[in-house]
Amino acid sequence: MTETETVPGVEAEAESETEAAPASGRRIQQLLFALERPYMGNPYYVSGNALHAAVARRVGEATRRALHVSHGVFVPGEYGSPTEGEISLRGGQKLGGMLPDVEAYEDLFVHRDPAQRWLTESRPREAANTHPLQRYGHDGRVAFASEMQVGRPAEKRAASRRVPWYVQCYVHADDPAVLPVATDALTGIRVGGARNFGFGELSVVDTQVVDVDALAYGALEAADAHELELVSPFVLETEFPGAADQSVPWWWAPGKRAATGELRRRTERLVAGEDVFDLETVDHGQVVPYAGADPVATAKNGVLRVGTHSRFGFGELRVRPARGSRVPAWRERRAGGGG
Repeated sequence: MTETETVPGVEAEAESETEAAPASGRRIQQLLFALERPYMGNPYYVSGNALHAAVARRVGEATRRALHVSHGVFVPGEYGSPTEGEISLRGGQKLGGMLPDVEAYEDLFVHRDPAQRWLTESRPREAANTHPLQRYGHDGRVAFASEMQVGRPAEKRAASRRVPWYVQCYVHADDPAVLPVATDALTGIRVGGARNFGFGELSVVDTQVVDVDALAYGALEAADAHELELVSPFVLETEFPGAADQSVPWWWAPGKRAATGELRRRTERLVAGEDVFDLETVDHGQVVPYAGADPVATAKNGVLRVGTHSRFGFGELRVRPARGSRVPAWRERRAGGGG
């Protein structure tokens, strides 16, 4: 991470899974940016820290102080379906280049699943999960390309087709009056390294406000057992001044997880002006058993994120019904004798 923006004070937040956020803070604004220029930064996502710093330059003081920004997830501009086997798009748009309608809790995570499970079977899923690299300058600095070229069969008229990259994130605010943030204030922000040379430029292509309390949570209410997926890293130890360390929440059921191994950890960095602070985190992408008593309340709090550094995208959680596999296609292949 090479960001050098000033980071406002990190606020410690309660990690209780039953603590409810104020009703006025349950709205989020989803944002979908087009990646206009190559990006130099974290290979897994655009950090909430980088996005918050970029947006802070373009908004007023009241909005800047109130905003909480999620990590940005890379999304390919491809065709797909938000639900299994059912195409539901507005005006024939590619799902990767638009925000799908959000009516149920699960709809919030269509674009935030790094496996891109919404892609149609005819699309190269492995390629869509691999960000193309480009080298620049005499020292060969590496950047992630703003688009990828996918080859086409010989019988097609064109030899390749262009697939643009997008970045999906969302914001919420302590003061609901600051939402939605105006599109004009967000288009043209730049994130990552070499921003002064035009790298990492983003433009807004879609935005919508979602009331988290108004969503349907039927799948969670019907399940007898649940599990948690870490959508973004959870901070355990921090060097940032004034921010306290924290332990793994008790409702992650560490006793049940002992049989399947320890939690994977990773070091992240938080940049504040000229200073860089190390963060010891529980890595994202892991699934842990859930031992709490109110999965719906936990799901709502997980969208707004928990723990210290949550203002900058850390601590995003998704609650799922406990089941054998999160990948339906894999289950179907195994049932049919496939690999």
